[in-house]
Amino acid sequence: MSTENEGTNEGTPVPPAPSGPPVPVESSSAAAPQAPASDAGATTPLPQTPPAAPAAPAAPAAPVGDWPPPAAPQPAPAPPAAAGNWPPPAAPAAPAPAAATDGWQNPPTTPLYAEAGVGAGTHAYGDAAAAGAGGMGGGGGGDALAWGASYQQPAPKPRSGRGGLVAAVLVAALVAGGLGGGLGYTLAKNDDNTGSTTVAAATSGGDVKRAAGSVAGVAQAALPSTVTIEAESSNGEGGTGTGFVFDTQGHIVTNNHVVADAVDGGKLTATFPNGKKYDAEVVGHAQGYDVAVIKLKNAPSDLKPLTLGDSDKVAVGDSTIAIGAPFGLSNTVTTGIISAKNRPVASSDGSGSSSSYMSALQTDASINPGNSGGPLLDAQGNVIGINSAIQSTGSGGLGGTSQSGSIGLGFAIPINQAKYVAQQLIKTGEPVYAKIGASVSLQDSGNGAKITDQGSGGASAVESGGPADKAGLKPGDVITKLDDTVIDSGPTLIGEIWTHQPGDKVTITYERDGKTHTVELTLGSRKGDN
Repeated sequence: MSTENEGTNEGTPVPPAPSGPPVPVESSSAAAPQAPASDAGATTPLPQTPPAAPAAPAAPAAPVGDWPPPAAPQPAPAPPAAAGNWPPPAAPAAPAPAAATDGWQNPPTTPLYAEAGVGAGTHAYGDAAAAGAGGMGGGGGGDALAWGASYQQPAPKPRSGRGGLVAAVLVAALVAGGLGGGLGYTLAKNDDNTGSTTVAAATSGGDVKRAAGSVAGVAQAALPSTVTIEAESSNGEGGTGTGFVFDTQGHIVTNNHVVADAVDGGKLTATFPNGKKYDAEVVGHAQGYDVAVIKLKNAPSDLKPLTLGDSDKVAVGDSTIAIGAPFGLSNTVTTGIISAKNRPVASSDGSGSSSSYMSALQTDASINPGNSGGPLLDAQGNVIGINSAIQSTGSGGLGGTSQSGSIGLGFAIPINQAKYVAQQLIKTGEPVYAKIGASVSLQDSGNGAKITDQGSGGASAVESGGPADKAGLKPGDVITKLDDTVIDSGPTLIGEIWTHQPGDKVTITYERDGKTHTVELTLGSRKGDN
């Protein structure tokens, strides 16, 4: 499988979020009902009470003779008039205060989010202007619309003209939530002198406790030990990737293609999630493995290396957590599973000038350009791989306009292999590769790895005195298995050999003249990338 490394970030702009404030909903206008004028009796009506004053209770008519006996006026509303002249007609009640505006009032609508511009490039994130942008959609929280019939109270209590409205708005706000809730609380607070009672919700739901084995718990523990790496060549070109703390001396493990621009006189920096930034230098890099080690200058004394797991014990279906800086978005956490193991991957930087080979862990955790060099963690927070490559549908290569993002096929270098390589780089500054001492075709025939007739530069295809020569392998032989792993191509064979160390004994199955043969050989070693 041929893939592209995904660490170079050329500053692809992130589109702003769409701005779509909620559309106000017109409420139905319900005029307050008016008290009907009474036709019975000749009692002179009392003067109309001003809207702000309370309505006076109706005075009873003078009794006829000695009956009924006089009684004190009651505050309750007068009973409805009956036929005839009894009881005597009462004075009409003062008209109710006019309803505010059209009888109801909608809270003023407020956009759920404000459109903010995103600056050019993807390296500067965290400023206030960028918050809320970047293609995230806002949802929920529509207009606060209250429903209910307006009615006239028999004897309204003294209050301001907006007291009843506040209570209704508060109810609607509680139903609508979000925007309406804040608005209802504000109006109720402003009218607190009306006698309305506002029940305040608790200001805190209590401390949220997250289990150490949860995704949030793992991310919280691992993030302080990851860094965003910026590599810049002497001519100003470069990109962004990720790395993680390997030891307390300040060594950081990452991908070779992340730091390649800074190898010859370039500039290298590493930034922690807390914002602290350190200059760094390349200790060693391995092109074939796509592994590199850098070291922080003036490294802090409180570094916490991430715990390394055992990639040989990983199973398909295991949970994974990836940390990186996709498209420059530092400290991004994504999750998924191991979707395949021992996936043969030949990756390149898009130029075709160099390639890396691995027997990779495949994951569907979202991995994009900028995740390169970051840790792939298991559910306990142990590093099981280094995110290195993605299967891309784009054809423009890294940095090209058609460079695509995650399609659910990401590949990581198994940590058991990466650990060995990193230790060699720290010790000597040079990578050490296992080898069989034979040149094989890189064409993906699907039938195996064929030993070529001639090696590179005109050399012999089978190294004289090397492991393959001692095992009796010859040009034209097709290697179909290494131990129990099926070999379908040259890149698959190389990646599988590099999961071993020099001196390991392996069993080679090959075909010659239509017959299958099996032989055991001891892997040799090669230093450096040349």
